[in-house]
This record gives sequence, C-alpha cells and structure tokens, in this order.
Amino acid sequence: MIAYLHYDVFTDRPFEGNQLAVFPDARGLSPELMQTLTREMNFSECTFLLPAETPGTDIRMRIFTPGAELPMAGHPTIGTTFALADSGVIRPGTERFTFGLGVGPTPVELVWHPSASPASPAAPASPAASAPSAAPAPSALGFAWMDQRTPDTREPRASDAEVLRAIGVDHGARHAGLPIEEISCGVPFVCVPLASRADVDRAEADVGALGRLASAFDRPLVGVFLFAVEPAGSGITAYSRMFAPGLGVAEDPATGSASGPLGCYLVAHGLVPREGWHDMVSLQGVRMKRPSRIHMRIHADSPQVITRVQVGGQAVKVGEGRIEVG
Repeated sequence: MIAYLHYDVFTDRPFEGNQLAVFPDARGLSPELMQTLTREMNFSECTFLLPAETPGTDIRMRIFTPGAELPMAGHPTIGTTFALADSGVIRPGTERFTFGLGVGPTPVELVWHPSASPASPAAPASPAASAPSAAPAPSALGFAWMDQRTPDTREPRASDAEVLRAIGVDHGARHAGLPIEEISCGVPFVCVPLASRADVDRAEADVGALGRLASAFDRPLVGVFLFAVEPAGSGITAYSRMFAPGLGVAEDPATGSASGPLGCYLVAHGLVPREGWHDMVSLQGVRMKRPSRIHMRIHADSPQVITRVQVGGQAVKVGEGRIEVG
C-alpha cells in the first residue's frame, strides 16, 4: 500500500487550480512504478519524495507527468511545500526549504500566517515522517515562493506559422509587434502573445502539429504557452493557457514552470511597469473550469538583465488515500 495526498495548487479554494498527488514516502519505488502511478492518478503531475541526496537540500523530489519525468515544475513544488507543512515535516515559522530537483537545489521561501509559531530545531526532513495521519491539522502556511533559473531565451526552431497552426489560431490573433519566443527557466516553453483573452480562449490544440514542433534547446519541447496581457488595474497581469500533449497533458490548468518564463517575457518586452515586476499574476485554467492564480516576482537590474525569477502561490488539501501495488 502506497499513501498519497491530493492537493489543489495555485488556488485557495478546493476544486480549483491544478490537481497534484504527493507520494510522501517513495523509498523503494522504481522510476517505472512512479511513472505507472502517475498515469493511474491521471493528474498533470505527481511528486515522489525521497531522502535528501545533495548537501544543502532538505529532501529529494521527483516529478512525473503521465508521459514523462520532468527536471522541475512549479505546481508540484508549491503543492508539495504545502503538503510537507501540513504534515509537520516543514516546521511552522521555517523561512526557507530546499528541494533537490532534476535541475539541482531549488529553494522555496515560506510566508506564514501570523499565528504560526517560530520553527524549532529539527532533524533533516524524512519522507517517512510525512506519511499522512488520519486527520492532519492544516498548517499556518500562507504562501510559498519557488526560485527558478534566470531565463534562457531563444528563437523557436518552428516558424511562427507552424506554431500558430499548432494552437489553432490565425495570424490576426497575434499581439502585433511582439515576438514568439522559446524561454526556459528550467524547462523550455514556446511563449505566444495573443491579442486578447477571447483569442486565447478560441485556441484549440492540434496534437499532431504540437508534437512536430522542435525545440531550440537540446531536449524535447515541453509545451506551448499562450497568453494575452490584461488591462492595467484588473488585478490580473496575463490570461493564459498551456498545451503539452507530448507529456500526456492535453491542457494544463496551471503551469508554474511556464510562469517564470512568462514573467521574464513581460518584463523584457516592457509590458509591465518596473513597479509591477514583483506583483504579477497569471490567470490560467479558466476555460477548463479550474481557475488558477500563479504569482510571478522578477528581480532585474534592467528589462534585459534579470537576476532572479520567483513563482508563487497557495495550495489546499482536498483528500488522501492509498494505492495497492503488486
């Protein structure tokens, strides 16, 4: 029997955001079984927790989609942070927790509700300690910010016409004057600026055409991220969707690993004033009826010199269970 926790991520309400299954104790599980369990859960991603393998990290986490393992991802990192806080592995008041991911050590900054008590000294986190109890009390964790790599921006190998055909929109839906770019803050996404929210909603994934798009990076393309800039003062910076059928995810309701690149794109192309670089929000998943709010915080010396990328959000527990294996 293998225990798991079910969280909704990039939301503070159950049954919204992006679903995540967290397997708190993955010791003894093969990568093949992790992949099988992820296909069985049929969420965008599942996480599997193991003892820390690298100095300076608190825990090792492997992330799988139904189709492949990922070196990093946003909603699994944020959701698993909340799961570890709820289970007591991350003590209340802890300011920083570091995951060992496929891209290397990945720190997360924690923001606690005022009622949270300061963290007391603790032994290194153990996956076994995070197995779910019958009724774990919710933590006082209020928000989590994960660090991503600074952006690597490249011209897509596919033509603009090929990209637009793959997402089912015509040239007139593009935002005039803005380029289509492939950006990686750990994993690569083709970022496609569209003219309006209505254009984003009209897009339809062509699975075959998306699968034929080649990446400008030395790895398969993860997905195509399309967005429209929202009016100033709306509380939302961009309205977005993401297609990744090659990973077994036809459409993703919240994509933290694409939101870092989105924040960098918005800053680099002057779509957000400097005073807004630390307070950007992407609204994703609306058309799927899974609205998700992904926060972005970009630190930069100038629009072209980005020094730190952070993506943040909340998560809520909606269930737990056990799976029989073998």
